[in-house]
Amino acid sequence: MQEYLERSQYFIEQSGWLAPLFFIMLHVVRQVLFIPVLLVCLVGGYIFGIFYGSLYSIIGLSLVSMVFYYIIYLFPRFRKKLSRLQHKFVKDTTRLNLAQLMVMRVMPLVHFHLVSLYVIETTKSFRQYSKKSIILSIPPAIIYTAFGGMIHELPLQGTVFFALFLVLLFFGLRKKRTTIEWEAFFQKKD
Repeated sequence: MQEYLERSQYFIEQSGWLAPLFFIMLHVVRQVLFIPVLLVCLVGGYIFGIFYGSLYSIIGLSLVSMVFYYIIYLFPRFRKKLSRLQHKFVKDTTRLNLAQLMVMRVMPLVHFHLVSLYVIETTKSFRQYSKKSIILSIPPAIIYTAFGGMIHELPLQGTVFFALFLVLLFFGLRKKRTTIEWEAFFQKKD
């Protein structure tokens, strides 16, 4: 196994600028191959190091989000099903802020495209969606690249503790305000 890894590392080092290009394209096609984001970012950290692995993962994840933006409009039935699933997870009355969305992107149990669909539904244009998607790609790329090995190698108790920490962080970052509809506040009494 060690010999295979060394040969793979040598091959990647000799491929020059093609290696980052193939790695970024791996991010784009990973959802078709059912490869988790965590695994691809881990590979990027192992092959390119933390800095370049994170940089290439940010580019790849941003491209995935932009491709998803166009694909979701090509398949309206798929969008409707995904939207129903997303609305079960995030209620219509809940408005998530950028920090909460970043935490959701880091959570391994939350699907990458559920967050992307939420961002599509809460932004007005492709440009606004792209900016937000690039910002939201930064935390998982850096964390999975740098700490992915640690998360993957933790015992079950450590993984559960980390997941609970992310859930608490998610709820701790929400905006603390309540919106009451006009009709609900001034209900007619019979």
